[in-house]
Amino acid sequence: MIAQGKNQSGDGNGHGFAPVMVLGNQDWIESPETRAVMAALGAGQALFVGGCVRNAVLGTAAGDVDIATTREPQEIMQRLRQAGIKAIPTGIDHGTVTAVVGERSYEITTLRRDVETDGRRAVVAFTADWREDALRRDFTINTLLADMQGRVFDPLGTGLADAQAGRIIFVGDAAARIAEDALRILRFFRFYGLYAQGAPDKEALAACRAAAAQIDTLSRERVTQEFLKILSADNAHVVLDLMLNSKVLSDILKPFSDEGLFERLCVLQHRYNAPSLAARLYALGGFDKDDLQKIEEKIIFTSSLKKEIKEISKVSLLSASPHEHAIKTEIYRHGRMAVMQALLIAVSKRIVPESEVGRALPLIRNWEIPKFPVSGADLIAQGMSSGPALGHKLKELEDAWVRAGFTMP
Repeated sequence: MIAQGKNQSGDGNGHGFAPVMVLGNQDWIESPETRAVMAALGAGQALFVGGCVRNAVLGTAAGDVDIATTREPQEIMQRLRQAGIKAIPTGIDHGTVTAVVGERSYEITTLRRDVETDGRRAVVAFTADWREDALRRDFTINTLLADMQGRVFDPLGTGLADAQAGRIIFVGDAAARIAEDALRILRFFRFYGLYAQGAPDKEALAACRAAAAQIDTLSRERVTQEFLKILSADNAHVVLDLMLNSKVLSDILKPFSDEGLFERLCVLQHRYNAPSLAARLYALGGFDKDDLQKIEEKIIFTSSLKKEIKEISKVSLLSASPHEHAIKTEIYRHGRMAVMQALLIAVSKRIVPESEVGRALPLIRNWEIPKFPVSGADLIAQGMSSGPALGHKLKELEDAWVRAGFTMP
């Protein structure tokens, strides 16, 4: 919600900060779509903010391009439409408009200050003070700003140094930032996994631990979004271990009976470029249906994730070193992804030696999956009637075809 408030008048340059560095060429700045949006907002009235600037400073991919502006939402929408740019009031109650140019979208948000918060949502007022807007953000590394010339501005004076040093530091008092929105607990761990170097900030960690119970006040949708991002990271095992020790979501991050299995799975997935959220969730639940259901009380499993977990669980490669025909059979029955993840799980459990992965990998990735050459129509043409018997016969023939090496016996 917006509390009515009067914009403060800005200076002629829109912010008044001296640049702390200049970025090299950035495709996301140079793109004609970006130029069109920034031109519509007007010189000196809009700056890039957050992740795109942070990542450019760190030399990684920009991802989403977010823009902060002194202009209020209705004026933003008017200016975009006058420029022929599609404007969507995605979060207009909080000052956010999405601009769509071709295949690219830009989230544009009016500078804000918090008036009231309850841990889940905030009442905000518009402002023209760039530093005031920075003070309501979560982490110092997300307060950096940049203009169309690639000049980077640091309104709080610590964002650049923290980003370069890999420090994940809350803006101001950590407990106060978390009290404004408990989701910041999970965001702290996500950003720690992505950008941190060295040990976590003690104040931040203590504040997250003290407020961990507040996560239960958040919607499952918001928790799921952050948690799955954490689970997707290459070093998810490190972050989850830190969360467990900090009593954050510890009820679903219980230690495994086979210590180190989840870490081995993450390492193997990274080594063989075979990421899979489904496999990680399956492992996180201890390969147990009841424990998976416990996780699902807090984390939403999409239908596709449930299907992938189910297929992985069906693959029969967990008890012996698989031979070529066994691998082909499982690929045919359950798909490449399920077989690859089942194999990595088997190696993680130390049931199958890792050398088997290198041997099986070309087969899993490149074998052309055949199509069963017999259909129900073929059997009907031979005199069979449609019904359960027809289905049973098809299954019988298909099983024989698979056993015979995918040839008709």
